[in-house]
Amino acid sequence: MQLQERVFSAQFIPAEYDVFAGLDVDKKSIAATFLDHYNQIKQVKIPYDAQALISYAQSRYPNKRIAFVYEAGPTGFGLYDNLTAENYFCMVTSASNIPREPGNRVKTNRIDSRNLSENLRGGQLRPVHVPTQIYRELRHLIKLRDTFVQQTKATKTRIKALLLLNGIPFPASEMEKRWTKSVVKKLKELKCPEAIHFHLNRLVLSLEFFHRNVIDTTRAIRNFCKNNEEIAQNIKYVTSIPGIGFITASQLIARIGDWRKLYRFDQIGSFLGLVPSEHSTGDNIRRGSITRMGNTNLRSKLIQCAWITIRIDAQLRDFYDKIYARNRNAYGAQKAITAVARKLTTRVYAVLTEQRYFERRSTTENKDKNLLKEKNALSGERLVDL
Repeated sequence: MQLQERVFSAQFIPAEYDVFAGLDVDKKSIAATFLDHYNQIKQVKIPYDAQALISYAQSRYPNKRIAFVYEAGPTGFGLYDNLTAENYFCMVTSASNIPREPGNRVKTNRIDSRNLSENLRGGQLRPVHVPTQIYRELRHLIKLRDTFVQQTKATKTRIKALLLLNGIPFPASEMEKRWTKSVVKKLKELKCPEAIHFHLNRLVLSLEFFHRNVIDTTRAIRNFCKNNEEIAQNIKYVTSIPGIGFITASQLIARIGDWRKLYRFDQIGSFLGLVPSEHSTGDNIRRGSITRMGNTNLRSKLIQCAWITIRIDAQLRDFYDKIYARNRNAYGAQKAITAVARKLTTRVYAVLTEQRYFERRSTTENKDKNLLKEKNALSGERLVDL
């Protein structure tokens, strides 16, 4: 039995371990490389079975402190759960964060597993956040809903493309921008050749199917969140922020996971790719577009929320106007609304870490805060701007 204690520290210290195991995992097998501090290497290939891996590690390296690492992928976090349940340290890392030689054109499972173990021993890998089971289940529902929404949009596009191809006008007026029941009814009653009519009816039936699934999945998400006290309360905190509704709040909670893991006010914005990229050298500061890391759907939802927020929140409207005034070009509005979305992430951080509802500050409070900010800047302290 492994003698090491389970490690919960966010910082991984290689000197505390004797053996470093890099795992390249696919659906059928695991290519494992075991490496110690003296560069003694043992490479094996075993079936994709956590118990087989654990048995091998216990028999081959008894009384050794072993650290495991593998890339996040389609196999999920099952291997992580099994290894940590046996009190082994296991890191799940992102493929994009693994250092690689630029000129190396050879890629195999054995090479990848060795690269993982060497980088783990060198302390060069960063872990991804592994959500608990309850947040994983919520992610499944959120992902399913996004899939049905995308299919709904795609089906609407196919219907319009079919009508355009055959010179048939879309039955909605210029004032009807939404796909109402009356519009769908008109589509079913359109007079057109038999083959086109059959094609159109199949698409309309698909549209209705996906639409019903969006509604049913949304209802399932609401019920799931109500049945978990912590998730339900956190969603209430996030939806108290002007502009953020239940759908965006539930997806934020699903992606963030345990709010106790948040440690920095700009962490959520960075996680969603809402911070600018940078390529500076010396005195030359060069910032580019946002990094676009993280979940694309969630980032898009948050930007849509930002458009709503600036209509009802005077403070963020002034912030939007200030950014837009500095960027009077074709991308000015885009830059300004992205900055507002990043501001929203700092509000989300505040309400989650402080476990409170959002409260708008008065003009007097904002002035006092700015004075305090200037005073702290002079004294070398940093104030988080929420």
